Amino acid sequence: MIGDKKVLFSGMQATGSLTLGNYLGALKNWVSLSDEYECFYSVVDMHSITVRQDPAELRKRARALLILYIAAGLDPEKNTIYYQSHVSAHAELAWILNCFTYMGELSRMTQFKDKSAKHGDNINAGLFTYPVLMAADILLYQADVVPVGIDQMQHLELTRDIAMRFNAIYGDVFTIPEAYVGKQGAKIMSLQDPSKKMSKSDENPNASVYLMDDPDTVRRKLKRAVTDSEGAVRYRDEQPGVKNLIDIYSVCTGKLPEEVEREFEGRGYGEFKEAVGEAVVSVLSPLQKRVKELEKEKEYIDTVIRNNAEKAEMTARRTLRKVQKKVGFPERVREREQK
Repeated sequence: MIGDKKVLFSGMQATGSLTLGNYLGALKNWVSLSDEYECFYSVVDMHSITVRQDPAELRKRARALLILYIAAGLDPEKNTIYYQSHVSAHAELAWILNCFTYMGELSRMTQFKDKSAKHGDNINAGLFTYPVLMAADILLYQADVVPVGIDQMQHLELTRDIAMRFNAIYGDVFTIPEAYVGKQGAKIMSLQDPSKKMSKSDENPNASVYLMDDPDTVRRKLKRAVTDSEGAVRYRDEQPGVKNLIDIYSVCTGKLPEEVEREFEGRGYGEFKEAVGEAVVSVLSPLQKRVKELEKEKEYIDTVIRNNAEKAEMTARRTLRKVQKKVGFPERVREREQK
């Protein structure tokens, strides 16, 4: 807790292009949390290199993601928005936490199994210990809550286990984080396979709407979205494609699923998809306009990067120094002289 506010931490990887699912399921919700929580939002570029990246492209995507955070409405004066790699405490705490995490725990992580299957030629140690770095991300800032989707819940549970294990040995060092799960739009599914989540890495270009897709591309992708042969706009599990489109339309318009059902009673899928497309375009257009404006404000973005890294570093160092002292690392002479 910082002041009267609980602390919230979250972040996104600087790989691929953000999708509508990333925006509706996470980024859009983050903005509404800024008043209630002391928020730390990281561009998690250190996590990104578990898979080989083109260096120039990674730098470009990291900056683009940070700009998207701001364009979406995150005020860098109210929120700490920073690059993970600019705060070395993430790596330093991750090493210490590695020594309090068991091989069996990491080998059970579903994401490790999935990524190992996809990248069989590069099953590196970073991929295996990825959840420990995630734990360090969260615990460094003494986060009370972490917005997570269902697919990240396993990692948060491991974070809690590591924190409780450390606290049991050394006392009350870490805050035990709780999950914050949004009620609506928490999981937007693929437009072509509604049994799986919309993904930045989907090989089918029609499966995902990307935040910087132009309006015609958005409309075309929504028109091609998988539905079914029932022909009725109903919010039920037996119609996963239609249910997904209702979720998208609901979040974009603020209407409840039952209101959407009533609105499109007796109307066909073609008309419904067209309406969904227009709703998405109306949400993305102002976001895209703001991104283009911020891309031109190089000095402002550079100032945000510098100032927010310093803010994050200050908070992270407090936790790291406490942990280093608990495990027995020698005090730094410079810090002793400053007392």
